[in-house]
Amino acid sequence: MSLSLVHSRALVGLQAPAVTVEVHLANGLPNFTLVGLADVEVKEARERVRSALQNSGLEFPHNKRITVNLAPADLPKDSGRLDLPIALGILAASGQIDATKLVGHEFAGELSLSGELRPIRGALAMSLALRQQQVRTRLVLPPGSAEEAALVPDAEVFRAKHLLDVVQQFLPPSAEPPPEPGEGWARLSATTPTDPPRYADLADVKGQAGVKRVLEIAAAGAHSLLMVGPPGSGKSMLAQRFAGLLPPMAIEDALESAAIASLAGRFELSRWAQRPTGQPHHSASAVALVGGGSPPRPGEISLAHHGVLFLDELPEFPRAALEALREPLETGTITIARAARRAEFPARFQLIAAMNPCPCGYLGSPTRACRCSPDQVSRYQGKLSGPLLDRIDLHIEVPSLPATDLLTAPAGESTEAIAARSLAARNFALARQGCANADLQGQAIDAQSRLSDKASALLQKAATQLGWSGRSTHRSLKVARTIADLAGSATIEAAHVAEAVQYRRVLKEH
Repeated sequence: MSLSLVHSRALVGLQAPAVTVEVHLANGLPNFTLVGLADVEVKEARERVRSALQNSGLEFPHNKRITVNLAPADLPKDSGRLDLPIALGILAASGQIDATKLVGHEFAGELSLSGELRPIRGALAMSLALRQQQVRTRLVLPPGSAEEAALVPDAEVFRAKHLLDVVQQFLPPSAEPPPEPGEGWARLSATTPTDPPRYADLADVKGQAGVKRVLEIAAAGAHSLLMVGPPGSGKSMLAQRFAGLLPPMAIEDALESAAIASLAGRFELSRWAQRPTGQPHHSASAVALVGGGSPPRPGEISLAHHGVLFLDELPEFPRAALEALREPLETGTITIARAARRAEFPARFQLIAAMNPCPCGYLGSPTRACRCSPDQVSRYQGKLSGPLLDRIDLHIEVPSLPATDLLTAPAGESTEAIAARSLAARNFALARQGCANADLQGQAIDAQSRLSDKASALLQKAATQLGWSGRSTHRSLKVARTIADLAGSATIEAAHVAEAVQYRRVLKEH
């Protein structure tokens, strides 16, 4: 037959909409036309497919007018993921493979000029989309990509190393077997790595018991945290070990996190179910943080989904980049709007930020004098807007450790011990209200707070004297709820509120 249909998928955000590759062979002047809102990489598939077919010993219809339509026509398509379906469409339209056997399969893969199949990004997103849409179909993918897709439970995934491996499976009954190779075809079972994820241990950090207590609270209630301290006080070490305090990832969360990493080409099987810790440089732009581009790609906040976003040297980030964090901190999603299409990425991360108290870093230090003028300190701290600081639940000072304590102090408490207490408090909150304390909204805050009379009076007094906004008051209330959960208390007592108030720290001034 001169017309064939091959099914594949594009990528729009974390979605993977279906794409039908229609190939028509007609008489006329030899030509190879590709239509359907294809990006430059897709249009270049014409040359890759032509060379791959010829170098694999297959026939390319040089004397035909070839028209390839990528439907739907208004859906943007990018990357080389459609090379394999285009090649199979040409082979089916020219009768070299059986078009009826292609039904029930979806294909994606980039072709080398020799016919080898190369990995594509977003394979896990494709497999996850099939599961969410409850579509029963077989995915045929290159090595590397197939292993990603097979992580989804009940997925039917086949791995092919070469174009000829695929062709061999769809030959007509009377056709001769294709030239070698043809032994790279395999069905992959839906299995996930069983090794537990590995994190750096908090025992490496000596001293800083007060800061570790705040990290425990942040992990138990999913609260954001700002650490302020001089250079070398251990802020980065503490932040890089925070992910080990978070609860183990559920299978759905692990799949979603891995799918986003796959979209950016960063997924590694060895990091399966490991909560990510994103640490962008302070020169990162707003687009690098929240995502963007054409087609839209996930930013650092989405790559940190279900994990930690660590922003070191917080005031050094561009103001626009920091202000862009305000919406996802509240909603847990980021929507990137373009003239023709919108892409939505999840961005439910825990923000851990660190900064010096002043440009030189030694404001308030007992060992070194600060050399910054009051105006310099004011400008430095003024880079952080009130609305952004308002959205950070915990503010804590990280003092520098004396050399004697650093050299003689024993190893600190391990991540495992602190994580066990945090997990018990998190489970206590989940059993009570179905979400972490930081995620409480509206009437649920009042319903779950359960303040004693003394605690309520203390919180009202603190909010009035410190001039807190409604958001600050509610965030302190949620932190107090987490402290009560860590203590195993059903009600919030005055001591819990008093500790929570300490963690709405105001930056020091001259």
